[in-house]
Amino acid sequence: MQQVKLNKRELPYDVNEAMKLLRTNLQFYGKDKKVILLTSTVADEGKSTVSMNLCTSLAQLGSRVLLIDADMRKSVLASQALQGAKDLPGLSYLLAARSSLEEVLLATDVQDFHLILAGRVPPNPTELLSNPRMEKLIEICRNEYDYVIVDCPPINLVVDAAIVAPMCDGIIMVVNSGSIPYRMAQNAVRQLEATGTPILGAVLNMVEKKNDKYYYRKGYYQKYYGDYYGQSTPKRHKG
Repeated sequence: MQQVKLNKRELPYDVNEAMKLLRTNLQFYGKDKKVILLTSTVADEGKSTVSMNLCTSLAQLGSRVLLIDADMRKSVLASQALQGAKDLPGLSYLLAARSSLEEVLLATDVQDFHLILAGRVPPNPTELLSNPRMEKLIEICRNEYDYVIVDCPPINLVVDAAIVAPMCDGIIMVVNSGSIPYRMAQNAVRQLEATGTPILGAVLNMVEKKNDKYYYRKGYYQKYYGDYYGQSTPKRHKG
């Protein structure tokens, strides 16, 4: 198994404590909640940053953790979260039967934290996620890890998260404080509820404090979503 190094950034004290609280809350759901999907309503909400930090926090407590980067449309995890990791095979190659699980599985320099990158951008990400190989991958990893975190694109922009959700045990939504209209958040919840997978809770991200800091600052993934999906904030719908 190839090993990669994470671009570690020391979290502010309050952010670190918030991640520990999120980790603890997840653990209280019990051992039957092992495969967790993370998504957001739109772009620029810090979903991938939360995914990375949650995995690191779980691994530091001694859990075996796998992060699956299921954003095969515009992932920047390899270039921004890892040191010198470029053109590595990933999920797209695995689901297209061009690589094996052993070839795409990466060990990180955080003990017990493993990673599957999104891989090269395929022409058909929705079809690949609908492939039985995706469900088989999750079932294999469910038996090998204490937690499998699946990082999916925003639910209000593409359907990918709704496709993967039925394969998972629970959903965590990341919501940007103060910038997401109530109806937009409601629409995201309705789409996720329709999958039949329980929504375990939400992370209220980028909460402004009196000293103008944030519980989660904007991460290194977020600015790229808007460019790919065509807009960083969808227009509000009437009605």
